[in-house]
Amino acid sequence: MNKKINTLYFSATGTTEKIVMGIAGKIAGNYGGKITVSHIDFTLPDARKELFSFDKDDLVIAGIPVYAGRVPNVLLKFLNTISGNGATAVAVVLYGNRDYDDALIEFRDILESDGFKVIAGGAFIGEHSFSTTLGADRPDEQDMAVAADFAAKIYDKIETPGEKAAVVVRGNRPYREYYRPKDQNGHFVNILKVTPKTNSDCIDCKLCAEVCPMGSIDSDDVSKIKGICIKCGACIKKCPVAAKYFDDENYLWHKHELEVQFGGARREPEWFI
Repeated sequence: MNKKINTLYFSATGTTEKIVMGIAGKIAGNYGGKITVSHIDFTLPDARKELFSFDKDDLVIAGIPVYAGRVPNVLLKFLNTISGNGATAVAVVLYGNRDYDDALIEFRDILESDGFKVIAGGAFIGEHSFSTTLGADRPDEQDMAVAADFAAKIYDKIETPGEKAAVVVRGNRPYREYYRPKDQNGHFVNILKVTPKTNSDCIDCKLCAEVCPMGSIDSDDVSKIKGICIKCGACIKKCPVAAKYFDDENYLWHKHELEVQFGGARREPEWFI
């Protein structure tokens, strides 16, 4: 095999990274360790300033989180700058146990428009960015086992002689609207401008500013937000003293509603090849 294996992912809290790395590692392992895996993590702002280009001998395992049932709109500009040049790709999305709606088909379409040949797609579950109970501790061992099976199917497809068919995945065109939260009275609300607060437990370690994918937390005063907040949960989940939190009424109700409505049943990964 002449292919080079690459990962390409956005992963604010590590869930997407875990699945993408797992798939890439299993595929590489099928080649007896003769192929190394290169990694492109575009979670932080500086990485998204670079231009990435691949060629026809590349296999790219690309992963993003699902935001409101779609590809995060803050990533669209960057994703559209990537040059696939005929490289083979696998589209992976991670969602928080509600639904991935049209995120996978949208992501596949974006990769195809970038010049990739997308031969497989998968939707996996990770702990929800708003919650520690919705999809708690996922992806877990069971999810990683599914990822390994998926990797084996991808390997088989790559190694089967002949033209590789483009993958068909679940989803709609036109894509559904972004999932919208409601207040306690059932009225749609907008929480886009809601930002996290900082309590007195803060030790000013600056970690929250370092991990913010939007670069929006002021490193001189981490209680200040100088840009947009995408509610990725990185600053809250990675804070060593639990000093970051949300107190907006509509945000908290939406979080509660998600946990109640979608926390009871375990969603399972889906893959298409």
